Amino acid sequence: MSEILVRKATSSDIQEILHIYNQGIEDRIATLEVEPKDVSYMENWFNAHSERYSVLVALEGNVIVGWASLNKYSPRSAYDGVADLSIYIERKHRGKGIGSILLTELEEAALRSGFYKIVLFTFPFNGQGQGLYRKKGYREVGTFFNQGVIDNKYIDVMAMEKLL
Repeated sequence: MSEILVRKATSSDIQEILHIYNQGIEDRIATLEVEPKDVSYMENWFNAHSERYSVLVALEGNVIVGWASLNKYSPRSAYDGVADLSIYIERKHRGKGIGSILLTELEEAALRSGFYKIVLFTFPFNGQGQGLYRKKGYREVGTFFNQGVIDNKYIDVMAMEKLL
């Protein structure tokens, strides 16, 4: 793997972010979403991320191979210091350490933006993702049983957190 550069995403990255997100939806390992998204959906999502809610992309050369974002955890002001995270890696580049690089950069962005805690929700069967999060100091909080339905099957969702 060549050097990975992480930078803040721009609107010109939306198509590649969308492509990687749709892979995550297709692979059924990272989101309860089941229908592929279109550019309009991703533009709205991107525009809803203010300066505080960073979207980062990882590049190998000049190709985006992954992305990560800080997302609003709750509209209640009591939770203003808590962010939810998303990380998606292009299918051919999974398991190569890109998620770890993105997560480190995302945590630094979270601290700069005044967050004191990051939470995430993952599938209990996504061992690769959980391995990354545990390695980076996230702890399991609990499991929501039958939290969603994908392909007519109930899916459990594990909550994890890290105090920054």
